[in-house]
Amino acid sequence: MITLLQVPVDTATQLTDTASLTNQVVAAPPAEIHFIDLLFQGGWVMIPLALLAFLGLVIFIERYITIRNASKSEANLMLSIKQYIHEGKLDHAITVCRNNRSPLSRMLEKGLRRIGRPIKEIEGAIENVGKLEVSKMEKNINILGIVAGIAPMLGFVGTIIGVIQIFHDVSIKGAIEIGTISGGLYVKMITSASGLVIGIVAYVLYHILNMMVERIILRMETDSIEFIDLLEEPGK
Repeated sequence: MITLLQVPVDTATQLTDTASLTNQVVAAPPAEIHFIDLLFQGGWVMIPLALLAFLGLVIFIERYITIRNASKSEANLMLSIKQYIHEGKLDHAITVCRNNRSPLSRMLEKGLRRIGRPIKEIEGAIENVGKLEVSKMEKNINILGIVAGIAPMLGFVGTIIGVIQIFHDVSIKGAIEIGTISGGLYVKMITSASGLVIGIVAYVLYHILNMMVERIILRMETDSIEFIDLLEEPGK
């Protein structure tokens, strides 16, 4: 009688253990893929893409700080120069420009040093200095445009190389395995996605810097016209 009672108990215990094991297998969460690990799976093409991203970021930060500082130092510059010119203190106006150290101040300083010469000559000197200052502000900005164009193409090249490798492996095995093809494409598409992201970000940063430079150029042109008009006033 005791033996007959023990058999169902053992069977029930085994069934319970089997059910628990099954639940654990079903409840086991899928393996997580970290972003960094995903990038490393992109292959060697990720190395030049990372260099492009680093180069673009460094150029943007350096140019942004430079252009930002140039625009800040122009505040109230023209008002001070006008006041000194009206008072006949030309040396004070030149000193203000020399201490300001902005593109506009260097441009106006050149004009102040040409006072007494024909207006056309003063305009030409201001224009030449303005072109030089604009070229200094735009230094290396075009590299961001190059990064924006190259990064997506480089990412696409990485994907094409991956597809070639996949079909090469298939030709060696002599059989097409969906898991191999889909897994390989999944990994190699990382390069295309990374290239597109880097290109889009570089494109946006490129236009941000260009807008900042254009704003300063407009300010320089406006103040230079105001400066020439000031010199053409009667008694100047």
